Amino acid sequence: MADLFDNPMGLMGFEFIEFASPTPNTLEPLFAMMGFTKVANHRSKNVSLYRQGEINLILNSEPGSAASYYAAEHGPSACGMAFRVKNAHDAYARALELGAQPMDIPTGPMELRLPAIKGIGGAPLYLIDRFGEGSSIYDIDFTFIEGVDRNPKGTGLKVIDHLTHNVYRGRMAHWANFYEKLFNFREFRYFDIKGEYTGLTSKAMAAPDGMIRIPLNEESSQGAGQIEEFLMQFNGEGIQHVAFLTDDLLSTWDELKARGMRFMTPPPTTYYEMLDERLPEHGEPVKDLQARGILLDGSSTGGDHRLLLQIFSEALMGPVFFEFIQRKGDEGFGEGNFKALFESIERDQVRRGVLKTT
Repeated sequence: MADLFDNPMGLMGFEFIEFASPTPNTLEPLFAMMGFTKVANHRSKNVSLYRQGEINLILNSEPGSAASYYAAEHGPSACGMAFRVKNAHDAYARALELGAQPMDIPTGPMELRLPAIKGIGGAPLYLIDRFGEGSSIYDIDFTFIEGVDRNPKGTGLKVIDHLTHNVYRGRMAHWANFYEKLFNFREFRYFDIKGEYTGLTSKAMAAPDGMIRIPLNEESSQGAGQIEEFLMQFNGEGIQHVAFLTDDLLSTWDELKARGMRFMTPPPTTYYEMLDERLPEHGEPVKDLQARGILLDGSSTGGDHRLLLQIFSEALMGPVFFEFIQRKGDEGFGEGNFKALFESIERDQVRRGVLKTT
């Protein structure tokens, strides 16, 4: 996505996502399964940097930290995220002027103080302006592990494509306003998805840099739907899933599967039988997609092919899961797949007895 509107905070994409768990050793194998390599350790804290492509994941296992308290309340989770900004001091000051709540993240001697405001579910949202090669926050606060490639290819995941927030019913407008007011996000997609038993609404927000996208999801009906189940299991609002971008999803799928990745139940055979009708002349190998359970969406009319391939993991951190996505000109979120995915999750809820059909 190109720049579409004013960027008063100087946003330039995601810098990192922070993770924590009451049992941190359970997250290391998960990161490895997705192809991430531990490349550095914090100089004074029990915090590690995992990386592949241009994706930075922080595993915070420091006792008594904000991350540890977040994990105690929510379980294994994405407990924070960071936006790149042109000037962190100016962006932080502007956020506070506009009503953001500051978060004090304790630091030790000779460590950077990373400005942060309170984000979704009380998790810190960091504002980072040190991300150049050789002068990043990692070059200052971390020690890189000798002999380890600092930019591993992993399973082919390149960047953070988007991440979602699940919010309480009636709170979507609050969080949309949060991102609009502070960062000048704009709504660029809106979905109202109805399954056989439940439904959800989703408002996709995009930052002016075109690189930060955050869909907001809320339950659209009473009952134990998918968002309600997440909120109950997670004990509040939070990041539901993180999507990673790849240039070759079939190859990435094969790599992930070989490492033990568990994917969400694929749609029925009829989904693939109807692909040619829904997306005529799409040119994708349907049998290969079906064998892997990969979903296809976009448009292919008039020779203008704009496609998107995507697949979701099972819930791997409590109710939190991951998405793997390849974009061939389509900048959406797989709107045509939403209903298929939604009904797949519903079937799983029925199977587990969470959703009652009578």
